[in-house]
Amino acid sequence: MAEHTDGPRTATGGGRTIRVLLVDDHQVVRRGLRTFLEVQDDIEVVGEAADGDEGVARTEELRPDVVLMDVKMPGTDGIEALRKLRGLDNPARVLIVTSFTEQRTVVPALRAGAAGYVYKDVDPDALAGAIRSVHAGHVLLQPEVAGALLSQDEPAGGHGRGTTLTEREREVLGLIADGRSNREIARALVLSEKTVKTHVSNILMKLDLADRTQAALWAVRHGIGA
Repeated sequence: MAEHTDGPRTATGGGRTIRVLLVDDHQVVRRGLRTFLEVQDDIEVVGEAADGDEGVARTEELRPDVVLMDVKMPGTDGIEALRKLRGLDNPARVLIVTSFTEQRTVVPALRAGAAGYVYKDVDPDALAGAIRSVHAGHVLLQPEVAGALLSQDEPAGGHGRGTTLTEREREVLGLIADGRSNREIARALVLSEKTVKTHVSNILMKLDLADRTQAALWAVRHGIGA
């Protein structure tokens, strides 16, 4: 298993690298992912874990920017690990890396707080791009999964909650649905990132949603953005 590095590496050009933790019960998969990522100048693999419980512990210990998490693992699986990380209020963005394409596997992971998912046979450049995307605050959803989420029943009264949003919050929500990060929203609306974060928190509270993924899907369902 990889050990914690001495400190964050700096990419060529002076930018801070994206610190990544690999969580998968197959060592060969972790080795393959590490091989893919070690050639990326702006991505640093800071550790590995072989199951969900270890993944949660290592995420708390290493505080990575992005966690690549398998869904199906012995003991605590990826979905339960996601729930535990949410309960700990850990800021790491979790990207599901899975060989399972069934909606019944991927949809619960997204509802548990994943920022998106990719398949294990993903092209290395696409994997690196996905890591950069979720690190920037984007939500990575493939059309068939977004459709499955949107087709599921919404809790009673869900639509009415949207009337409590201010006009500015609706603008922010629309940009979340478009896949914009907080920084991009701040630039688009000429606001500070701190103000955008406050708007996002208010949106999640008013709509009784857990995260940006659910906010983006709520917005699409109700004709806001995307």
